Amino acid sequence: MHLSTCTITFRHQLISLGQIANWAKCNGFDAIELWGVHAKNIKNFPDYDRDWLASLGLSVSMVSDYLPLDGDPKRALDSTAELCRLTQEWGAKKLRTFSGGKGSAAVGPEERRQWTQRLKQLCAVAQDHGLQMVVETHPNTLADTLASTLQLIDEVDHPALKINYDVIHVWEMGSDPVEVFPLLAPLIVHMHFKNVSDRRLLDIFAPGNVYAPAGVRDGMTPLFEGAYDYRGFLNFLLNQYPEQWQKMDASLEWFGHEAFATLKQDLESIMQLQLAVNEGRIDSNQTLASIV
Repeated sequence: MHLSTCTITFRHQLISLGQIANWAKCNGFDAIELWGVHAKNIKNFPDYDRDWLASLGLSVSMVSDYLPLDGDPKRALDSTAELCRLTQEWGAKKLRTFSGGKGSAAVGPEERRQWTQRLKQLCAVAQDHGLQMVVETHPNTLADTLASTLQLIDEVDHPALKINYDVIHVWEMGSDPVEVFPLLAPLIVHMHFKNVSDRRLLDIFAPGNVYAPAGVRDGMTPLFEGAYDYRGFLNFLLNQYPEQWQKMDASLEWFGHEAFATLKQDLESIMQLQLAVNEGRIDSNQTLASIV
């Protein structure tokens, strides 16, 4: 698995891309997931580019943004084209977006038809740039339940449409990420990993809280210390989908305090689990806790 750190983690900190990249290199990360607003602004600093990042042994795994599925169609197409060009410049193949800004249960049939048609148009723009349009499983979007996500895939029906499998949000849907993964596996090209101390606190990941400098961070927890069993999920992937594991990109999506220490801890925990499976010290019926 190729693990990325996200520049969105440092959205409220006075830290440069150079500092993030050098830290990622020294701590075993493979890539950086670049937030769209950062990609737009970093173009004013020509020393930061794909060649500079490659010199550190890193790449951009995905550019992440929020493309509008309503409003002015020209604005949406122009914004998508701009982000596609930036994604190309960084050598990435994936542009992440959300499927709207309203929960699937609140979207009527005609509005849903308009949104999915718009998303299909945006997928065509991505395909024209040689990219994949990656929709994230996320609350208050058309990918906020398994049924609506599967319906969305059928409605858009475009080869550029792929899935960013946000594990904690699939769990938030009320679904078991282990059971859902096989249903979406052919389209999953990226995953987001984060955890929460208590299921009742999942609202801390709502965009309005995450993006607020004074937002609540209590309840955000290291990956293997939260309410969702990541040991079990990752062990499932390692044993049941070993080839996909080897090719998969995943981002450690941390929004809380002590970013560097937490990200380092989470990466080391994943690598420890992978090593245990590869050495035969753990099988599909065990968890990491049983061998350490």
